[in-house]
Amino acid sequence: MCVGVPMQVISIDGDFAMTEVDGVKREASLMMLDQEVKVGDFVIVHAGFAISKLDEEDAKATLELMREVYSPELMG
Repeated sequence: MCVGVPMQVISIDGDFAMTEVDGVKREASLMMLDQEVKVGDFVIVHAGFAISKLDEEDAKATLELMREVYSPELMG
């Protein structure tokens, strides 16, 4: 199963962004986005690419659901 993860952009260098969620940092290419991305924005990162931009409220709601689904109690 492939999962895209909402991550916050913490820096941008050309076509690449450094993103972060829960202390985990990943570099993501911005080449698939047709929207302007700024530091502080949230993007969905999948396989090293930012594939969509989303607002902060949706990002936080999605992360909360992902934390619940992937909690150790439910993962067995």
